[in-house]
Amino acid sequence: MKTNYKLNRGFTLVELLVVIVIIAALAGLTAPMVIRQRKKADQTEAVNNARQVGIAMLEFETEYGSYPDDATAAKVATATGNTAITGTTANKKFQQMISAGIANSETMFYCKTSFTAKPDGVMGNAPDFAKACEAGEAGFAYIADGTNGLTSAGNPSRPIIAAPIIKGATDGTFDKDFYDGKAVILKMDSSVTSLNISLTDKKVQNGGTDLLAPGATTVWGTGVTPTIVAPTPK
Repeated sequence: MKTNYKLNRGFTLVELLVVIVIIAALAGLTAPMVIRQRKKADQTEAVNNARQVGIAMLEFETEYGSYPDDATAAKVATATGNTAITGTTANKKFQQMISAGIANSETMFYCKTSFTAKPDGVMGNAPDFAKACEAGEAGFAYIADGTNGLTSAGNPSRPIIAAPIIKGATDGTFDKDFYDGKAVILKMDSSVTSLNISLTDKKVQNGGTDLLAPGATTVWGTGVTPTIVAPTPK
């Protein structure tokens, strides 16, 4: 009796190329969705952290008279003995809140930007907390009235922290590559909103005008000089 042997044939080169093309096409279709979802997750983290900062800022103002500035740094120093919290960066403003015992974690001041890295959770010892909010561990820019801290007595729509600014920027320009073209803004009433970043000048519109534009017809009114205090990059 004659026995038939069936040979197992492998893929031909053409078939392999077809499979590779299909896989590449599927990857090309899904990659933008994955990237967008990642950016949305980063934006959500920034929103949640900004809400925590808003609560802490109001408590800080209740105790020290305004949001952090050089005057409140002196008051915190008197209360805690920490004299290393005066400075011109957003990190130093946030350190005041940690030294005062109002913020018990540096994580709330973090958000993903081109110049940040996840906080390491090491803050050092009270009252200095010298390791808290080190370079790159804070992502939010802080907004003041010149060199003075704002107070909640102003227009509740005024922004008090914002992200993601362009690295080192103090002119109100934002990096549109991180939160799907949005900027995360904490307002004085403790609400957090996401606003579009302009593709042309990289500015953010708040109520129809530039976020940091002073003037009687803006949320700032007269007598206020809105100033961005940038965080220290890594």
